[in-house]
Amino acid sequence: MVPTLREGDQLLVRYGAPIRPGAVVLFRHPFQQDLLVVKRAAERRAGGWWLLSDNRPVDSDSRSYGAVPDELVLGRVLLRLRPRPAWLAPGRRLERLLLAPRLARVPGLARRLGVWAEDG
Repeated sequence: MVPTLREGDQLLVRYGAPIRPGAVVLFRHPFQQDLLVVKRAAERRAGGWWLLSDNRPVDSDSRSYGAVPDELVLGRVLLRLRPRPAWLAPGRRLERLLLAPRLARVPGLARRLGVWAEDG
């Protein structure tokens, strides 16, 4: 999940929170269910959530294991607590505001505040 998260980051997760595209989520790996993984929810598909890494060259995500069933998606990551606090789950109103044309011109502002939009 580099650059958003790095190994060893401590996170605050809201278990059972509603998931929507762009959210950072915690889930059980489909093939190793004792392994917890953090990825970004890209889209909802028939078989579950399509989850992708923010580090696109890394393909240990839904590109290699397919859609993750709903029952394996545990919750939404709200905050990175350590080493440097970061908000990862803004509300819908703030997301719309940050993606509006006026604020969208500020390079990197939306991503720094936890808003993810698919690159054109």
